[in-house]
Amino acid sequence: MKTVIQLISEKISEAIEKATGQSVPAIVTPATDAKFGDYQSNNALALAKQLKANPRQLAEKIIANLEIDDICQKPEIAGAGFINLRLKPEFVAKTLLEITPDNLGLTITEKPQTVVVDFSGPNIAKQMHVGHLRSTIIGDCICRMLKQAGHNVIRQNHIGDWGTQFGMLAWYLDYKKYEIDATLHEKGLTRKKKFSSEDLIPDVENFYREAKKLFDTDPEFAEKSREYVVNFHSGAKDVMFNWEIIRSQSLSHCFKIYNLLGVKFDREKDIRGESFYRDKLADVVNDLKKQGLAVESDGAICVFPEGFKTKEGNPMPFIIQKTDGAFLYATTDLAALRYRIDELKADEIIYVTDARQKQHFEMLFKVAEMAGWAKDTKLVHITFGSVLGEDGKPLKTRSGENVKLKELLDEAVKRAKQVVEEKNPELAENEKENIAQAVGIGAVKYADYTNNRTSDYIFSFDKMLAMEGNTAPYMQYAYARIKSIGRKGEEKGIDTAKELKELKEIYLNEPTEFELAKQLIRYNEAFNTAIADFKPNFLTAYLYELAGKFSGFYNACPVLDAEPKIRASRLLLCELTAQTIRHGLENLLGIKTIDSM
Repeated sequence: MKTVIQLISEKISEAIEKATGQSVPAIVTPATDAKFGDYQSNNALALAKQLKANPRQLAEKIIANLEIDDICQKPEIAGAGFINLRLKPEFVAKTLLEITPDNLGLTITEKPQTVVVDFSGPNIAKQMHVGHLRSTIIGDCICRMLKQAGHNVIRQNHIGDWGTQFGMLAWYLDYKKYEIDATLHEKGLTRKKKFSSEDLIPDVENFYREAKKLFDTDPEFAEKSREYVVNFHSGAKDVMFNWEIIRSQSLSHCFKIYNLLGVKFDREKDIRGESFYRDKLADVVNDLKKQGLAVESDGAICVFPEGFKTKEGNPMPFIIQKTDGAFLYATTDLAALRYRIDELKADEIIYVTDARQKQHFEMLFKVAEMAGWAKDTKLVHITFGSVLGEDGKPLKTRSGENVKLKELLDEAVKRAKQVVEEKNPELAENEKENIAQAVGIGAVKYADYTNNRTSDYIFSFDKMLAMEGNTAPYMQYAYARIKSIGRKGEEKGIDTAKELKELKEIYLNEPTEFELAKQLIRYNEAFNTAIADFKPNFLTAYLYELAGKFSGFYNACPVLDAEPKIRASRLLLCELTAQTIRHGLENLLGIKTIDSM
C-alpha cells in the first residue's frame, strides 16, 4: 500500500514532465501549518531557478497538468510558488477501508535483505549500567522496524567475554570454592550441575571487585592469577570450566534486564562475544599482511586507513596486534565483520553504539573496504547521545559510579506502582503489579525514544511518568481509554465486531473525525520516516499526535450514542486508532499496552 506522499509525488512528477519536459523527482512534504492544507510541494521554486522561469507561473503550469482530483481538492498556490494540497474526504474514507488489522497500511519491502544488527554489548562480570540502555533499546527498535518492513534480521550481541581479567576471575572462583561449594551443598547442588544465577554469583560486579582488590593487595593471589591467565589462554580445561561458569552467571543477570525491557535475544544464536572470534584473529592479521595493508609500526602491527590523521598530522594507525603479540578490540571487530559477511551472508551490518566510538567505526569500515571484505555489504554506524542527570552531566550515582540499569528500572516500576496506588487503590495487587511493570518500564523506554537518538537527554522520573504530555503513561492511558469504549458498547448490547464486519461506508462529516482519519492513513509515512534514518522519535511524535487527534474526535463526536450507520463508522475510527497505537507501542517500540488503567 503506497503512502499518500508517494501517490501525490507520482502525480506531480508526471505533471512536471508534461509542463516542462523535465523528468525530476517530486518534492512533497506534510504541510507545516494546517491552514496551508495537508501537503506541500516546492518543486516550482527549485525548478524555476534551473529553467530561469517565474516560479509562480511555473507552479500554475504544473497545476494545469496535474491530474489529482481523485486524491485532493483543487490545488492552491501560495507565496512565491508553493503548491498546497488538501485531501478529499472521499479519498481518505476509501483508504481507511483498505487498511486491515494485519498491516495497518504499512508497506512490506519488495527486496528483502539480510540485516545484521550489533547492539547492547555488555561486559561479562560487570552489571549492565545506564550506559547500556540506549544501545539495547534503540538496537531492539531497529530490529523490530526492519522485521516489520520484511527484512531478515539477525541480532548480534557482541559481549566482552575474553581477556586477561578472566584468568584472575577463574582463580578467584577456585580461591572461594570452599565457601561457594558449601553454599551449593546446602541447596543440594554442585558446580557440575545446573543452578540459577543466584546460586553462585548473586552480584557479578562485586565478585569482580573483590577479586581485583585481592589481586592488588595479595602477592600470592596475584601470582596465582597470572598463572591462571597463562592457562586460560592455553585453553586449560579447569580454567575454561570456571570461565564458562562466570560467563553463564553474568549472562543470566543480563537476560533478567532483557526480559524486563522486552528485548529478545536467542542465547545460543545471538550472543557472539569476543571469545567466539578468538580463533579467527590471527587469520585477520595474516590476511591484511598478505595484502600489504598491515605493516609493523613501533613493534605493533597496524593498518593506516586513508583519510585519518593524528593531531600532529601523521597517518593514524588502526592497531590490530600489540608489540607483545596480543590482539585488540579492532582485531575482534574485523573478525566479527568478516564472519557476518561470509557466514551470516549479511547484505547490511548495523552497529548501534554511542557517538564516542564514531572514529573507531569509520576506521573499521575503511579497513574492511580496503581489504575488499565489504564489497557488496552496506556498513552503517548508528550513534546516540548520553543519558544525563538533572545537573546536565552523565547520569551517575552520588558516589560517582555508573547507575546500574537494574536499579534504575526497579525504581521506575516502584514509582509507577505508587501512581497506580494513588489512582486506583481498589485494584487487585497482581493487577497493580502488572500495570506498574508495564508503565514503569514503558516510561523509561518511551522517554528515550521521544528524543532524537543523536542528542543527549536529561533523565527525569517525574517527566517520564507524567500522565500528560508525550509520555508512555499518557499513550498507555489513551489506548486503555479507547478499549473501554468497546466494553461500554457491550454493556449497551452493541456488537462492535458485527457492525465493523458489515460496514460498507465511512462518514467523515465532522472536522475532528476527518482529522483523525487523515492521521490514521499517515502511519505508513511515519514508519517510513522513522526507518529511513532509524529514529524512533518520528514514531513517538506520530503516536502522540494520533492520540491527540483521537481525544479531539472523542470529545466532539458521540460514538456509542450516534445513529447506527454513523456509529459503525466511528467505531472503526476507534478500532483503527487502538490497533495503530498498540502496534506502534508493542510491535515497533517494544512497550506493553494495558487494556485498563
